[in-house]
Amino acid sequence: MTPSTGPGHPRFDRQGDLRSDFLVIGSGIAGLRAALALAETGDVVVLTKADPRESNTGYAQGGIAAAVGPDDSPELHASDTLAAGDGLCDPDAVNLLVREGPRYVTELMAWGAAFDRGEDGTPALAREGAHSVRRVLHAHDATGREIARVLWTRVSSNPRIRVVGDAQALALNVHDGRCAGARFMTGDGLGTVVAERTLLATGGAGQVFRETTNPMIATGDGVAMAFHAGARVADLEFVQFHPTVLSVAGAPRFLLSEALRGEGARLVNNLGESFMERYEPAGDLASRDLVSRAMVREAERTASPVYLTLAHLPAAFIRERFPTIAQTCAAAGLDLTADPIPVRPAAHYVMGGVQTDLDGNTSLPGLYAAGEVACTGVHGANRLASNSLLEGLVFGARAALAMRAGGEPAQLPESDVVDDGLERDSGDATVPTAGEVRDLMWRHVGVLRTHAGLETAVTRLRAWTWAIGRHKEETHDPDVRRVENLATVGGLIAQAALRRTESRGAHFRTDFHHRDDLHWMKRVAQRRHDH
Repeated sequence: MTPSTGPGHPRFDRQGDLRSDFLVIGSGIAGLRAALALAETGDVVVLTKADPRESNTGYAQGGIAAAVGPDDSPELHASDTLAAGDGLCDPDAVNLLVREGPRYVTELMAWGAAFDRGEDGTPALAREGAHSVRRVLHAHDATGREIARVLWTRVSSNPRIRVVGDAQALALNVHDGRCAGARFMTGDGLGTVVAERTLLATGGAGQVFRETTNPMIATGDGVAMAFHAGARVADLEFVQFHPTVLSVAGAPRFLLSEALRGEGARLVNNLGESFMERYEPAGDLASRDLVSRAMVREAERTASPVYLTLAHLPAAFIRERFPTIAQTCAAAGLDLTADPIPVRPAAHYVMGGVQTDLDGNTSLPGLYAAGEVACTGVHGANRLASNSLLEGLVFGARAALAMRAGGEPAQLPESDVVDDGLERDSGDATVPTAGEVRDLMWRHVGVLRTHAGLETAVTRLRAWTWAIGRHKEETHDPDVRRVENLATVGGLIAQAALRRTESRGAHFRTDFHHRDDLHWMKRVAQRRHDH
């Protein structure tokens, strides 16, 4: 289903300009769930860059975690989430997520979400890394796509929601210290949405890295726009690298769901030996950060790739449970049920983002954020598998309720706040390509980080950002805007990673191997130096 630009109550003032009660930027699970709630009391404009199937929601294979099983509870789900977050989760955010999650998942099922079910008719629950029980609902290996289908069916039939497709948001409009909508660009030209309240639901920033599971549109637009508008961002040093991504020359990087290991798949080296227990007591079901680092170390130790094998599992079950993954492997010349599948880590999810309270309020009045673009503290230093769709669902709905109520922003969570300047004149700097930014980030701000590498990245990204700033006013080229967002978010990630002189969760420094609670049991927010 493609976005509709059909009739709705929000009106055009002139060509390309809209007025509405609410603006939602992004069309993943957080944005769509919010739009539905907002439409109960006002008119809504949704700006989306591309087909909704290209959101990160549509790429989420494994499932959505919720405490709905007979041996599960919100308390147990919270315990697993806090453990994965490695000491930096906001407990209030976690408790809210796990307690409200089952209600919103039940709502999805009532709306027609076709999650897989067991012989007794109850949801078939999977187990993934760092979960203590089976609690992940799934629709084969295309859960995100199924949730997106259900939400888009409701959004597209709602006359109070107008969806503008092929719309690249360029900047937030700020008047008298308040967000009042956004400027955007489509194939027809430039436009503006004037709105009382704006929700950023733009998803992630995986495309900042050369190796990523994210779609091409995941370029960190929301974080970049919010930062430039003066809003605080936080926890950006914590980037989760998914350990099992298909790594075949000439084939696109493709996520091999953690549910594979939940069903018994094993990581092996070039000799076919299981190796995870050598590095982590939890073995193949350790948290993603631990598995990714173990894979890198094993590849270095053996000077060869590592593989995922399912050859010891029933072939018919694998094909039925993971049809999309099996088809993708087959297109790359591999049999998922029999062949060792070459895998490597790739950038998957950014735990940090635009800092919010538990209702989506940011530090900029009139601006809200939900989903991966936001940072509530619910994930801490490392997200628990399959909590991302739940986060979008729960916090998208909560942000909408807050937007409907209005009022002034609540106090943001306690954190250190630093002023970061991204730009630095470097005479010979030229505007980089997207590929140059992504290569730099993968080399120096990837799974294993060093002081020297991070300094190199920060210096180069500052020079590039300065060069882009000089050039962008001369053009409305969407490619330049894309590179600007990549360099902005990359620079913020690199600066935050250089500042945090410890290893915690998904942030690992080879020069500071250990977690340092004395100095770093805290979150750090960044804001523009001129705000």
